[in-house]
Formats: sequence, C-alpha cells, structure tokens
Amino acid sequence: MEIGQRVKVYRLRDRVSNAVAQRLGKTGIIQDFKMTDGSGVGAVVLFDDNFSTWFFEDELKLV
Repeated sequence: MEIGQRVKVYRLRDRVSNAVAQRLGKTGIIQDFKMTDGSGVGAVVLFDDNFSTWFFEDELKLV
C-alpha cells in the first residue's frame, strides 16, 4: 500500500467508536502511515466526508 491509493475497509480487529464502525465497507484514500504498537504499521485513511482515522493494514484492501 502506498500514499494516495484508494482502499476499502473490509474488517475491524478491535472495538471502535461508532464513527469508525460506520466506515466498514467504505472506501477512502491513504494519507499517511503510523506506527501502531512498535511492530506494526497502520494506514491513515481519509474518507469522502473528510473524516480521517487509521486502520491496521490487514483491515484494508486495495480498490
């Protein structure tokens, strides 16, 4: 995955807020990456409604 690629949220690994849960099945654009727990990398995704949050890479699929 690279910055600027369009991705779809296809699963959620952990409990999340309602605002994030509503993004399941939605597509967005990767804006950045962040370290998650010292051993993993998450992708910051921006959605069409300008909502932005991060997901684990295995929660996303390229569109």
